[in-house]
Amino acid sequence: MSYLDNIRTFVRVYELGSMSAAGRDMRISPAVTSSRISQLEEHLSVRLFQRTTRSLAPTEQGKAFYGGASEILEAVDNAEAQVVNITDNPKGSLYVAAPLGVGRRLIAPLVPGFLAEYPEVKVRLRLTDRNVDLTTEGLDLAFFLGQPEDSNLRIRKIADIERILCASPSYVTAHGNPADGDALIQQKHECLNLRFPGATEFQWQLQTAAGPKRFRVGGRYESDDGDVLTDWALSGNGIAMKPIFEVAEHVKAGRLIPVATQTPPVPIQMACLFTHRRRQDPKTRLFMEYVISRITEAVRDSSLQAQLPR
Repeated sequence: MSYLDNIRTFVRVYELGSMSAAGRDMRISPAVTSSRISQLEEHLSVRLFQRTTRSLAPTEQGKAFYGGASEILEAVDNAEAQVVNITDNPKGSLYVAAPLGVGRRLIAPLVPGFLAEYPEVKVRLRLTDRNVDLTTEGLDLAFFLGQPEDSNLRIRKIADIERILCASPSYVTAHGNPADGDALIQQKHECLNLRFPGATEFQWQLQTAAGPKRFRVGGRYESDDGDVLTDWALSGNGIAMKPIFEVAEHVKAGRLIPVATQTPPVPIQMACLFTHRRRQDPKTRLFMEYVISRITEAVRDSSLQAQLPR
């Protein structure tokens, strides 16, 4: 077992706080994970972790070693990146996360083209509308809508995505079409809400004549899956706030109708998150550039922008 493998294992155990989690992240067995840490401790003649049956915590020596170990791995990764850049032949698995709507409609269709260009790369795409943690979940790259919570990560903005308030014709016939955000609240419309972890209330940020304003909306329907909200809206259950690219086809076909058009939603940022070290990995950088260039073109494409009344 190489000394570098032992260092990589130590860093992942330190970052994830668990032997088993590090093993899963690195695709090695718990026995191999434990063995690598033991070999490293024997080589250094110190204990790097205090272990019990229920907990694991770094020792002072472990904390001190982590800083230098991280710098070593970053230097090695940078050197490997330069070599691979020269050979233009990236290899290995790439772990990517994205929201359901963004992933299904914008990113997943691009994966086959990328893999055709780089046949020795494997893309592992994870789609979820919950917030993800790049470090603990072993991700190389995460696309998202909105503002990230972790300011320690690198952010690459892709575009500002227009959004729409929409409902089915049957809902509008039964409940009316509110002119603006105030009518939306006063008339007590059924709002279909996307649930984020830790959210205590739902607020829609709409553009008014006086500038952006937050409206506290209510409703009996909520889900952590954006496509579920679209299905509910199509079935006449309420009003949804959606990125235009997710519902443009339904709007053009008349299955959904724009509502409260006097106060449209404020556009939402689409961006991607990565750590500095991951960014140096050629396959991460290449995939990011490949996807971003095509998404930027797609969101500007009039075929994805519903022809909305203003």
